[in-house]
Amino acid sequence: METKKFLDVLNKELKVALGCTEPIAIAYGAALAMKYVKGEEALDIKVNASGNVIKNAMAVSIPGTSSSGINLAAALGALLNSDAGQQLEVLSGLKKQDIEDAKSMVSEGLVTVNVASSKKKLYIEIIVTTEISQSRVVIEDGHTNVVLIEVDGNEIINKRSREELVEATPSYDFMNLNTIWEFVNKSDINDLDIIRESISLNKEIAMEGLEYNHGLGVGKNIAMYIEKGLLGDDLANRAMALTAAGSDARMDGATKSVMSNSGSGNQGILAALPVVAIGEKIGITENQLIRGVLLSHLITIYIKSKFGVLSALCGATIAGTGASCGIAYLLDGNLEAVKYAVQNMLGNVTGMVCDGAKAGCALKVSTCTNAAVQAAILAVEGLSVHSTEGIVEADPEKTIDNVCSLANDGTVEVDKIILNIMLKKGLC
Repeated sequence: METKKFLDVLNKELKVALGCTEPIAIAYGAALAMKYVKGEEALDIKVNASGNVIKNAMAVSIPGTSSSGINLAAALGALLNSDAGQQLEVLSGLKKQDIEDAKSMVSEGLVTVNVASSKKKLYIEIIVTTEISQSRVVIEDGHTNVVLIEVDGNEIINKRSREELVEATPSYDFMNLNTIWEFVNKSDINDLDIIRESISLNKEIAMEGLEYNHGLGVGKNIAMYIEKGLLGDDLANRAMALTAAGSDARMDGATKSVMSNSGSGNQGILAALPVVAIGEKIGITENQLIRGVLLSHLITIYIKSKFGVLSALCGATIAGTGASCGIAYLLDGNLEAVKYAVQNMLGNVTGMVCDGAKAGCALKVSTCTNAAVQAAILAVEGLSVHSTEGIVEADPEKTIDNVCSLANDGTVEVDKIILNIMLKKGLC
């Protein structure tokens, strides 16, 4: 059992983040660029980002601002450059004056946004110009993976020219459904504090979504109808209410951090909270819950490592697959049941497209949560989508490969169409 490797994966892929990770990554890049440039005031900020980043950064609310916009995210990051070390929590120190100043920068036309020519799905380039200097920061492949920092043409950091750039791309060859199952069952519970933190943080933002009016109020309204007796207080509805509420609050800009999974806060919420909701409903022990959420997170990470950090297909389907496995575990499912859960989920919700981060993501999160419960129930009863059907193979590992091939190779044109539709609404 590759204990250290699994723990390293958890520490790499589970990150605390405040707000949607694409605009926050832009803010982080701008904070770094402003931190390194000479001079105190930015006269010009250019943001060049890949289509997938723009798609996810255009419409989602920025925490604490009640506003959205790529240009606003960049302006805020430049103003909060002293907090660059906080990475995906770079906007946690936001004040009212910061918001007003950033909006003034935007209205004065100091920030421009363009679609980058890079072929990378996750690419962010920030160029900051002052009266006396210019800096350039490039982020690639991961939301905090800074590969280049230049100041006045001089390289401060350039991972592109060193072997460590290749090493920075993790190899998860040791991971598969069998090894994940073994680690989940044999790992030392005392090594899993990051899973405890994911449960605590993500449940806290869900409670925010249940209590206050955020976004579409998907979770809050499901909970309200359960309370009225118009929806049953069953496994699926309980899980949908809690999980969607977390997404409602996060996508509406609630100032609470979440534990993200594979670069996405919604994936972190969806990987953890359906399992938490089911665990609370059926009354399992804390240790069982931790292992169930661990299983969900790891399967999400495993599939997402092949699926790609950004795609034309919705990542909620992958986190929902992880959640379904975690739910099957809590329902006393064995390894075979977990594999059946994978088959059932990927045979069901694979075709859901990603049309950017926004309040409506809570609906997709809710849908995938419901599907996760259904898939888990069928799985523990020994029922699975047959290998004669569609993209599903007899071996769930091959089913995963089929889905990831569809996400990476089969949706290139879909991605372009979605982005073009969105860009017609305005770039920033």
